[in-house]
Amino acid sequence: MITSNNLVHHEFIGLNVHATNVKNKSLNLNGTIIDETKNTIKIEDENNCEKIIPKRGSMFLFELPNGEKVEINGDILSIRPEDRIKKRFKKI
Repeated sequence: MITSNNLVHHEFIGLNVHATNVKNKSLNLNGTIIDETKNTIKIEDENNCEKIIPKRGSMFLFELPNGEKVEINGDILSIRPEDRIKKRFKKI
């Protein structure tokens, strides 16, 4: 089960997310994650448009299946998804 404590160790595909970018204030997207690479997350928005967002410099507000919302800095997530699942993180 995905919780706020173990979110970074789980697969993001299928989760709803709200993405903003610190450098580019016009980036403000809501949607469902459909793909993830080391440096990007691909989101499908409500218009069925696919948008690719860089992880570095972005903030992601994930909505978990239980309704809980968790905000994570994209700089922390800039790891290959398969390596991120195995990695140990310091408490923030």
